[in-house]
Amino acid sequence: MKRRTFTRTAVLGAAGIISGGVTAQAQQEKFGSKEVIAAAEKEGGLTYYTANFAEVEQEVIKEFNKTFPKIKVAMVRAPGGQLITRIKTEAAAGKLAADVVNHSDRGLMLAIADLFQDYAPPNAADYRPDAVVSPKLWPGATIGWSIAYNTQLVKTPPKTWMDLTKPEYKDKQIGQVVGPSGGTTWTRVMFERQVLGEDYWKKQAALGVVLFPSGAPTSDALVRGEISIAPLLYNIIYTKIVEGAPAEAVFAPEGVPINPYADGITKTAKSPNAARLFMNWRLSKEGQAFQITKLGNITSLKEPPAFPKGWDPKTIKVWVPNFEQFEKLRTPWLEEWNKTYGYRQ
Repeated sequence: MKRRTFTRTAVLGAAGIISGGVTAQAQQEKFGSKEVIAAAEKEGGLTYYTANFAEVEQEVIKEFNKTFPKIKVAMVRAPGGQLITRIKTEAAAGKLAADVVNHSDRGLMLAIADLFQDYAPPNAADYRPDAVVSPKLWPGATIGWSIAYNTQLVKTPPKTWMDLTKPEYKDKQIGQVVGPSGGTTWTRVMFERQVLGEDYWKKQAALGVVLFPSGAPTSDALVRGEISIAPLLYNIIYTKIVEGAPAEAVFAPEGVPINPYADGITKTAKSPNAARLFMNWRLSKEGQAFQITKLGNITSLKEPPAFPKGWDPKTIKVWVPNFEQFEKLRTPWLEEWNKTYGYRQ
């Protein structure tokens, strides 16, 4: 996986989000009682397993430490499937080291939900019920799909998902990540069929779409001009835009497919208080606002504390897949997608 980079502009803390003049103790107590904070500081830190980009999570940890400098976070990063295997293996041996787990695939996490303790953030009622697959697992991060384009090559940029079926974009101008690459891409594929129509894939595939294994090489190809347009997770193209790449991204009015993560505190957590504060902070309005404005994430909060550039809340709405259908339809629909786009795994 390509390493992600951040400029100073992209990683500045959300100091403006938390109003000035508030004491450090008052800021901390937004996320836990004095007793919990004292116990967490005594624990001194927590072990954090994530399937997300390491560079992204390092920025989250840095921001968390601005409020809780005495709580150190030891991060272990691994690709999604490998991380789940590691968790299962450690748990079976009675040696699960993670205090908190952060994962992009809600289905994989739900399958091991018995490894996590009962937990709900202070603002649990503020979250969309359709983004939460278990009362133990919460969307600490949420990412969403945008339409990205190379500003040097595209003079009439697409504004809607249906624009990506126009004949004017024929002959390798459009690139996209293959459907079977993971849960986030399957979310986009499911959205395309359920919202844009059963013939959407056929119309788009006829244009000669260039297929990529993941978002990183897709965004690289877009910036280099090898393709002109691509559906991309906004947080992937966002950092390139911030760094001055010739690219822009729009959110389409038909809907923004989002992928809520599933994060939880393990039953075997050695630092349960530190884990709770970390989760409470990340799921708070402050934590979500930082991820939106500085990392290019979306949010699963019913009332977002901030919006990405170009997001009009009057016209742009998120689309969350029905989780039962998300699991049931994945295999047959991806097989059909593969045939339509001529992709062989």
